Amino acid sequence: MPGDGREQVVIIGAGPAGLTAAYELTKHGADRFDVHVLEADPTYVGGIARTAQHRGYRFDIGGHRFFSKSDEIEALWAEMLGEHLITRQRLSRIHYDGRFYNYPLKPFNVLGNLGLRRAARVFASYVKARARPVEPERSFSDWVSNRFGRQLFGMFFESYTEKVWGIPCTELSADWAAQRIKGLSMRTAVRDMLIGKRTGPDGEVVKTLIEEFRYPRLGPGMMWEACRDTVEERGGHVHMDRRAIEVRLDGDRVVSVLAASADGVEQRFDADHVICSAPISVLVRTLRPSAPEPVAQAARSLKYRAFLTVVLAVGVKDVFPDQWIYIHDPALEVGRLQNYKNWSPEMVPDPTTSCLGLEYFCDAGDAFWSREDDDLIALGTREVERLGFVTADDVLFGTVVRMPKAYPVYDETYAQHVATIREWAERQAENLQLIGRAGMHRYNNQDHSMMTALLAARNVMGGDYDPWKVNTDAEYLEEK
Repeated sequence: MPGDGREQVVIIGAGPAGLTAAYELTKHGADRFDVHVLEADPTYVGGIARTAQHRGYRFDIGGHRFFSKSDEIEALWAEMLGEHLITRQRLSRIHYDGRFYNYPLKPFNVLGNLGLRRAARVFASYVKARARPVEPERSFSDWVSNRFGRQLFGMFFESYTEKVWGIPCTELSADWAAQRIKGLSMRTAVRDMLIGKRTGPDGEVVKTLIEEFRYPRLGPGMMWEACRDTVEERGGHVHMDRRAIEVRLDGDRVVSVLAASADGVEQRFDADHVICSAPISVLVRTLRPSAPEPVAQAARSLKYRAFLTVVLAVGVKDVFPDQWIYIHDPALEVGRLQNYKNWSPEMVPDPTTSCLGLEYFCDAGDAFWSREDDDLIALGTREVERLGFVTADDVLFGTVVRMPKAYPVYDETYAQHVATIREWAERQAENLQLIGRAGMHRYNNQDHSMMTALLAARNVMGGDYDPWKVNTDAEYLEEK
């Protein structure tokens, strides 16, 4: 508590990154640091990795596999949750043109669905792309087409990607594609399809293709609820319903953070160190004195994609065997279909039933986002029936969960805007660190977000690490 001689650490956001930073600080520095985590949500920790509930049914906000190339992160998950982690065999498919394609690809499945004539066109398209690649690679469309050909790009990348981001693939940054699917190419995909390996050109595991992962038996929120409980047992504080509304600067340091509850009750936290996993654009808006106009303009220029999940409980024991299915059919509005029971049987209270999640990508406040829940449940019911999995009579009930600012948008200009904000923050707020997917506006998976948090916490304890060097394929631990 203030006045007891310990340094005050304020962490904004109780998602995987924020809670990991708090976990590390309370584990190794409880006698030195008074740790306060501020979370805007009144109920759930975990951010987008939380687990929501309705009538006893549990469901992810998205799907979260627990798999990392970092042994340290794997060990940390085991330390946090222990025996409650179960091992699952991955099964996911792509729905395209009325057919289901295994993902990772399997030769007889692909050839059986494509037919020899279409397969020949795919191969010819690939040969053409390799002979005459688009140069320079500016967009997601360029990057993928150069490695797979235009035919496969149109089949397995274009429609789903544009559903997710709401903009043409020509306007998505090529460097996002390089982060998202680096190590995967037509050559490695065909090789792995034939001999069963899931590795990139240098022998590394391609994370998009892993076939086994761990998962908390009650959903990913179980991990972060356990992490919160451990933080508090060690003397840290996790404040729910506390949205950061003012980050006060004095000179080149942050000196306090003002938080407010939904009903307007305010609470000020003095700060020797601040770690922020909240969206970087939101952070800039809360700075007092205000950031210079070029920094504020960069923050306003960053975009986010929201999504909502239509959750349907159905009176069918076994709907389909996958954990999730990507819906590439442009005639359907749903982007991805989850089967939560196949993530863990304990996600449903009645084993004779199942729980499905239809994910729709949109912008917070747009017409789709604002539709009535009953209308969205009816839409989800029609679309899952059209896919042939259940009938409307099988649906027991439904609910809708909305997630604003779920995904930072990686358009052609995002990198320069992030660089503007980052350079100013490092110069003008020396005790402020940005972590996690939203806090850095980067494509961080859960494990990468956690590693940025570990490095930030170790910097508070006297280390000299650069969390910005953590990304999907870089070494996780690098000195400045």
